[in-house]
Amino acid sequence: MEGQRWLPLEANPDVMNQFLRQLGLQPSWQFGDVYGLDPELLSLVPRPVCAVLLLFPVTDKYESFRLEEEAKIKAQGPQVRPDVYFMRQTIGNACGTIGLIHAVANNQARLDFEPDSALKKFLMQSSSLSPEDKASFLEKDESIRVTHESSAQEGQTEAPSLDEKVDLHFIAFVNVGGSLYELDGRKPFPIAHGKTTEDTFLEDATEVCRRFMARDPDELRFTVVALSKA
Repeated sequence: MEGQRWLPLEANPDVMNQFLRQLGLQPSWQFGDVYGLDPELLSLVPRPVCAVLLLFPVTDKYESFRLEEEAKIKAQGPQVRPDVYFMRQTIGNACGTIGLIHAVANNQARLDFEPDSALKKFLMQSSSLSPEDKASFLEKDESIRVTHESSAQEGQTEAPSLDEKVDLHFIAFVNVGGSLYELDGRKPFPIAHGKTTEDTFLEDATEVCRRFMARDPDELRFTVVALSKA
């Protein structure tokens, strides 16, 4: 299974919702676009919001920041609640699916699944595994891989070839126990971004998204989507 690569998933809420529906998530919560990060545009996002996904460009500036951040957190010791569901990314271009898994896995108590949901089964079987073992478990999960492949073909833009280098990356933000976590399968652990509440979660998560944008002010390739109660 070494070196698996998938087609990248488009940052399109319709594609994401269809993907999750095929894996047995009922549509009581749906992904929708966040059209901008100023208060007026955030006020248009249906509430409550339980997860935010950010698609951003992996640039040299970002990579140097990521390595500094990782070293700093390792030196202090990561502060992560044991009930945060977190997996590493070992499959090329699977960051969209991993972002969706992170969003759903950390909100299972609020979401509704079909009785035979392949995603629910995956989460139950993998929840006690280490982040690395969760990644290996995903590599072997045919139902998620097949659904990912069909969803990647569904987008409005033509899917790039498997060999094409994709420098865009998905990460998820979730609220677990009143703490805001950034979940990125390229990082060794979740990143804690302080306290949050259900009411302020969207603002708190998009404030972190702003910091990503501020690090690369010349870049325009940022997309934010939110998982809201339908």
